[in-house]
Amino acid sequence: MPDLLLLLLPDFLLIVCGYLICRHTPLDRPIWDGAEKLVYFVLFPVLLFTSIVRNPQRPGELLPLAASGVAVVLLGVGLAYALRRWPGVDAHLHASGAQTAFRFNSYIALALSERLAGTQGLAWIALIMSLCVPLCNVAAVWPLARHGGQGYARELLRNPLILATAGGLLFNLLGLKLPELAMNTATRIGSAALPLGLMAVGAGLRLGALREGPGLAAALLAIRHAVLPLAAIVLVVALGLPPAQQAVVVAFAAMPTASSAYVLAVRMGGHGSYVAGLITVSTLIGMAGLPLALAALQAVSR
Repeated sequence: MPDLLLLLLPDFLLIVCGYLICRHTPLDRPIWDGAEKLVYFVLFPVLLFTSIVRNPQRPGELLPLAASGVAVVLLGVGLAYALRRWPGVDAHLHASGAQTAFRFNSYIALALSERLAGTQGLAWIALIMSLCVPLCNVAAVWPLARHGGQGYARELLRNPLILATAGGLLFNLLGLKLPELAMNTATRIGSAALPLGLMAVGAGLRLGALREGPGLAAALLAIRHAVLPLAAIVLVVALGLPPAQQAVVVAFAAMPTASSAYVLAVRMGGHGSYVAGLITVSTLIGMAGLPLALAALQAVSR
């Protein structure tokens, strides 16, 4: 357990740094709005693309890994949607917050996967994300679109993370290679995504209107931080994945929810402050939940 905490501590300290810089220096919210856009539209897609291109994989070897990630997300989607039928659940709050039960913070996922398994871990999580990012986006947009009467196909087709991961997989499928100068340049651009992205997560932390639906909030957070990690541990052990892949999948299942969930909720007319509160609490829970989930995996695997 101490080793796991030391492994995760630098990334969580970057989140704390982002929070302190945003709250207590002239580098306040407008600065971080621009930083988030830079990471989301440029740095992060480049990191995903180069991680996939640098580590081509045989699809057959990665099928259990990919299936595990997709199964975790599908379980989260199913349970989150089921909460809509609970007596007394506010439809507006549910449409806004359901996404927090199954979406994941990509910045933390990439940073932690690299720490757990090096560049190979980055390639594994990039593959999982290439499948789960579109799935999560469809599942997140659907309740909001249904509740607000909006369409969502255009949003999905323009998602930079989907385009970058699909582009990297197609690049490998065609057997193409980037020139060394281009690869080195892209790698340096992508390397800026993780520290800046993690600090942006901290800058966005805030407590929202969770008191408007505390029961729903507790249920969504329980799915995100208890049910999904436990299900992932059972799944990876049952499938007999290699230890490093087991750690990556379980860490993926125990991720805090996506900070971009707030942006999506606000853009589609949802309850932004409620989602912001869920994101903040999820991030705080994740600081303890991630090492606990990995420690539980180690205990089961012995």
